[in-house]
Amino acid sequence: MIRKATKEDLAQVLTLVKELAIYENQPQAVTATLSDYEENFDANVFETLVAIEDEKVVGMALYFMVWSTWKGRMLYLEDFVVSHEYRKQGIGKQLFDTLIETAKQLKAKRIKWQVLDWNEPAIEFYKKYPTVFDKEWINGDLYLE
Repeated sequence: MIRKATKEDLAQVLTLVKELAIYENQPQAVTATLSDYEENFDANVFETLVAIEDEKVVGMALYFMVWSTWKGRMLYLEDFVVSHEYRKQGIGKQLFDTLIETAKQLKAKRIKWQVLDWNEPAIEFYKKYPTVFDKEWINGDLYLE
């Protein structure tokens, strides 16, 4: 079952974020706390779709709306993960398809996300959709803490 996350799901969402960070060899990079998630969820900073299996959150897509000066309203997919033991069961497809429908309902012109260049399973997953992979733009980050 795919549904919008509730505040009660956030601990399991954070667990999935940490699982993703371990997969990406960056476990120390997750510094946001459950309190951070709860505060910003309550402030409508982000929304999350969750995949539920056996009454457990086994996948999630965390996103927020942004504005493109060239294209208009855009949905930014910050994290998309299905727990390792639940992969290859179609859960990711259901979750991503629901994300696409959500973006359409929100009148987004596009969905934007990042994927590591070495993450072949994710790249192959995204290739099943009419995805455009951008090799031209360089990502920039300015850390304030």
